[in-house]
Amino acid sequence: MGDRAKTPAGAAGRAPTADRPSDIRNVVLVGHGGSGKTTLVEALAQTAGALNRAGRVEDGGTVSDHDEIERRRHRSVQLSLVPVGWDGHKINLIDTPGYADFVGELRAGLRAADAALFVVSAAQEADAVAASTRALWEECAAVGMPRAVVVTHLDTARTGFTELTGVCAGLFGRDDPDAVLPLYLPVYGPEGADGHAPATGLIGLLSERILDYSTGARREEPPDEDRRELIAEARARLIEGIIAESEDETLMDRYLGGEPIAPETLVEDLEKAVARGVFHPVLAAAPAADGGTQGLGTVELLDLITRGFPSPLEHAPRAVTTPDGQPRPPVVCDPGGPLVAEVLKTATDPYVGRISLVRVFSGTLRPDDTVHVSGHGLADRAGPAPGPGGRDLHEADDRIGALTSPFGRQQRPVAHCVAGDLACVARLGHAETGDTVSAKDDPLLMEPWTLPEPLLPLAVRAHGKADEDRLSQGLARLVAEDPALRLEQNPDTRQTVLWCLGEAHQDVALERLRERHGVRVDAVPYEVALRETFGGAASGRGRHVKQSGGHGQYAVCEIDVEPLPPGSGVEFVDEVVGGAVPRPFVTSVEKGVRAQAARGIATGHPLVDVRVTLRDGKAHSVDSSDAAFQTAGALALREAAAAVPVHLLEPVDEIGVLVPDEYVGPVMSDLSGRRGRVVGTDRAGPGRTLVRAEVPETEIVRYAVDLRSVSHGTGRFDRTYARHEPMPPHLAEKARQQA
Repeated sequence: MGDRAKTPAGAAGRAPTADRPSDIRNVVLVGHGGSGKTTLVEALAQTAGALNRAGRVEDGGTVSDHDEIERRRHRSVQLSLVPVGWDGHKINLIDTPGYADFVGELRAGLRAADAALFVVSAAQEADAVAASTRALWEECAAVGMPRAVVVTHLDTARTGFTELTGVCAGLFGRDDPDAVLPLYLPVYGPEGADGHAPATGLIGLLSERILDYSTGARREEPPDEDRRELIAEARARLIEGIIAESEDETLMDRYLGGEPIAPETLVEDLEKAVARGVFHPVLAAAPAADGGTQGLGTVELLDLITRGFPSPLEHAPRAVTTPDGQPRPPVVCDPGGPLVAEVLKTATDPYVGRISLVRVFSGTLRPDDTVHVSGHGLADRAGPAPGPGGRDLHEADDRIGALTSPFGRQQRPVAHCVAGDLACVARLGHAETGDTVSAKDDPLLMEPWTLPEPLLPLAVRAHGKADEDRLSQGLARLVAEDPALRLEQNPDTRQTVLWCLGEAHQDVALERLRERHGVRVDAVPYEVALRETFGGAASGRGRHVKQSGGHGQYAVCEIDVEPLPPGSGVEFVDEVVGGAVPRPFVTSVEKGVRAQAARGIATGHPLVDVRVTLRDGKAHSVDSSDAAFQTAGALALREAAAAVPVHLLEPVDEIGVLVPDEYVGPVMSDLSGRRGRVVGTDRAGPGRTLVRAEVPETEIVRYAVDLRSVSHGTGRFDRTYARHEPMPPHLAEKARQQA
């Protein structure tokens, strides 16, 4: 920010360390897919001396995207940590995926960080700055997280830097556009054969100096006279924006009165405003030119991180409870305090075993310590019912293995991890993503971070016998690693279902299951849990008589069946008089009726909402048996069903769709086309509306994907089961044919 020359604080191959929280900066990079986050991390790591040469996403050679799936897909699908040293500080750069399918990794990155860099690409149209990024900005604003904006891809820009800065000010600074202003302006070189003019340097608005990166190394020069007017106009607006957020209330009066403000005062106020989360500078950055060691704007960005972003000491105290939910005093960032750490990510290494990325919020983590692991059910969605407070109370003592600092595929040993820092723990066997690690003699639990509910189903079955033996364990490990997945064993359809956030999330889950856990599965069509019911009253007679070839079988029963209101289930009534059916065999008839109802009558779906009344029957003193009367009860129910129409019932869900106001019309039209009934709309904050509707589940199996198309990626929804309703006759007939 002060345009000072910097030297790297670390060397390639050596893990940067910090013994004091004040020397640590945890920064998460967020932005829409393709905005250049991973490339920016490479450029920053090279400038800081952690890399000798930056890799390229297209070649699969970056530090962040070291997973084989990422190398094949040429995009990030998981959170990664790249620690670098700069100006006596350790900076933990947290790279996150930009696609909505991997929001679970993004939320973990936000949990780990104390500040955020929002990366936007000038190579996209101005209106393509994703609304999901805007929603994330508002989420960070709600917790007061400091933010800055970084503009990338200036060499292939479709949108000018000034125009894009204005767009960011409009999107991110709705209440105060002057709180989102550039600190530097790009300097462009001559236009190339492709029609684009690459950015070769920056103009420091506070220092009024040219920062030339054209040779791959940073040099300072005085500005040309023809740039003086441009600098003066942008500088005046920046100064006014900084002063407006200054804690010195007299500064604006002095400035308006013509008193010159010392640059040191402006820089100091700027750093305070950024750390408080009330001013959001815009910078530009690009990788180093071929053979260069410093990328455009990377020195300025590292300087902003170390001087303007807060240390973990400035983070608000974290609320904790005991594992059984009893409140405890909030924990502060103190290396000498009680141990409280959180598992941000879980991975499995074929040689090392389970590796857990943790952030220490209090205390100091050391190898060979015995710790307590408390789970709250964030990752264990397929596990037992939650305990008090919605938590799954899995508890275990565990021993800390080796502590390492990750750097791509490398795991570099570290002696300890102090409060505010991040590290990887080997062989923490009982810990899952989202769990709390605390002292054995003083176990504590942190509230989990929030995640959207996965609403896109993926039904799977084992590919072969060998896979069937490993399927259960592989799925359990997969869900433990990725808290955005939910595993369901559907009792009605008997399908194994992985609930995901999108199609890309599904594909990555299947690849990880196959490559990381050695389980091959086949995706099969997802079945909606339909029901059957009687369309009217009917009677049936079940006769099961066999008196040849060994022990005889004899059972006769007569039943009446009548429909009941929705939600009634199957009701069985005994009205036999005179002992025509002996008491023990009445229970047998009920078993047979209920078993047949569970198997279905017409399409194999369970029969519900009927009352079955046993009126009469016959028994034999020798040949009657429990099995015979169960068979007779099932036959009677089938005969009754043949006399009346059997209706198919489909589940109806209540859904709430949250979208920007401009997409309310398309969303309501789309829901109507899905046989939905819109029941109301509610305001949900500035520029957003919640559309409430009731829609058959069969129509929204893929709504998680379709809504993104309708709302251009800006909408999200939730759903809850409401009831079962009769399916339209033409759709019911189609279902019968398929059955």
